[in-house]
Amino acid sequence: MIDPTGYTYCHEHLHIDLSAQKHTLDCRLDQYELLCDEMREVQKRGVRNIVEVTNSFMGRNPQFIENLINDTGINVLLSTGYYIEGFFPEHLYQMSVKQIAQGMIDEIETGIDGSSLKASVIGEIGSSKDSFSETEKTVFQAAAIAHLETGRPISTHQSMSTMGCSQLQLLQKSGVAMDQVTVGHCDLRDNLDHILWMLDQGCYVQFDTIGKNSYYPDQKRAETLALLCQRGYENQLMLSMDITRRSHLKANGGLGFSYLMDEFVPLLVQHGISHDQINTLLRVNPTRLFG
Repeated sequence: MIDPTGYTYCHEHLHIDLSAQKHTLDCRLDQYELLCDEMREVQKRGVRNIVEVTNSFMGRNPQFIENLINDTGINVLLSTGYYIEGFFPEHLYQMSVKQIAQGMIDEIETGIDGSSLKASVIGEIGSSKDSFSETEKTVFQAAAIAHLETGRPISTHQSMSTMGCSQLQLLQKSGVAMDQVTVGHCDLRDNLDHILWMLDQGCYVQFDTIGKNSYYPDQKRAETLALLCQRGYENQLMLSMDITRRSHLKANGGLGFSYLMDEFVPLLVQHGISHDQINTLLRVNPTRLFG
């Protein structure tokens, strides 16, 4: 569960392996000592919680996370679910909605892969760019069942900030309360109208690819967040970096996890977002949702 005394990164990866699909070793994030260093540094800046959204078949490694928690003291919330097309195991296509849901429920209630850790988030479950496959929809329906059974929140993945509205509509039809859902990757393109629609449904919205300026500049992320705060939506916004590659780590020449606190938070202040509002985005909102 969340440690409410500190800040939370709402969407991260501490061990992930997408190297087979991405055809590069850079996408195998598993450098233990470097990640320990990153976690020690980020805690010096007031961050206590990492929501780790690597689920099964994305290279999740609960023993690796157990060691990271024990060696650094960082608080990590693990996830259950399935990602998107191209990353699904073959057997998923033969499973019923109820079978998929039961697997999620088991990881929440019993534990993950023989470790001492249990999942406390249903995520990151996603849709493809500009489309929503039938199997992806089935995973969302299963996530809704698992949520209704366990009460654990749902965290989604939008490919390039597309299909978030469709995700919410499907979850609404499945009986999920919108204040139990957080939509990921809302900050990869100009999509203010979609963000406003989603916020008006009552869900949380994540600006969680901070620092990925090659996709979308942080300057625009800050401008949009400032506008949303001005309009009174600060109670539904959360922040993170979605670090997934070795090259994202500080020691490997990347920005590192501390970039959000060291560089992006001051940028938000420059755009008129108050320290109280920043506390809401980084501490209050994640604590309310992830509990």
